[in-house]
Amino acid sequence: MHTTSASTTLDESQPLLLSHFDDLEQQHNASNLGMWFFLATEVMFFSGLIAAYTVYRALSPEAFHLASRHMNRVLGFVNTLVLLSSSLTMAMAVRESQLGNKKRVVWFLVATAVLGVGFLGIKAVEYSIEIHHHLLPGAHFQIPSEDLTEMKEVSSTPEELGLLKGRFQMMFVLYFFLTGVHAFHMIVGIVIVLIMANLMRIGWFSGHGTTQIEVTGLYWHFVDVVWVFLYPLLYLID
Repeated sequence: MHTTSASTTLDESQPLLLSHFDDLEQQHNASNLGMWFFLATEVMFFSGLIAAYTVYRALSPEAFHLASRHMNRVLGFVNTLVLLSSSLTMAMAVRESQLGNKKRVVWFLVATAVLGVGFLGIKAVEYSIEIHHHLLPGAHFQIPSEDLTEMKEVSSTPEELGLLKGRFQMMFVLYFFLTGVHAFHMIVGIVIVLIMANLMRIGWFSGHGTTQIEVTGLYWHFVDVVWVFLYPLLYLID
């Protein structure tokens, strides 16, 4: 990275060593450690959300069973494949940066961003279908008639029916919040990946930008792993 505090002479084949590090390995490890600490906070954040979903599902398995039948498993599966493909292109970008092939790094980063945009596009289609069927929590939320009939069959009192209706909507509250927060992380990741691709293209990094691409890759893989947990949790469990 270009900086005025660098303590070494300019060498395009080697990263610049910042003044507060003893050597390049320490500098590289510090960057990765910083990202791992950040990801640890993200793990705690998503763990809390997933725990909330699990608790509500355990409290009202009937309502969550009925609501989860409206998840589009095909689109969810396609999106899973898209994200796994983006993890592959990101891994290739990291590898090419280690080999010093800057032009190939740019191409793999752009491919990763394109796949990320594809994921968001498919997710937008899925959201539009759910909104069209009035499954977005809020004033226009409607429980499908066939689900309402099944709720009445398993409810012995009006209070129990009301609780099932509330938990049915709660499933979609958690679904939109979990996937919405994940989509936000995807947008942030796409912006970062495109910035890294442009900086690599103009030769802004000293050395081959290996550390910066590796750290970016850690974030991208984390976002992909979160989806790997969300897909079976929201789409596959009846």
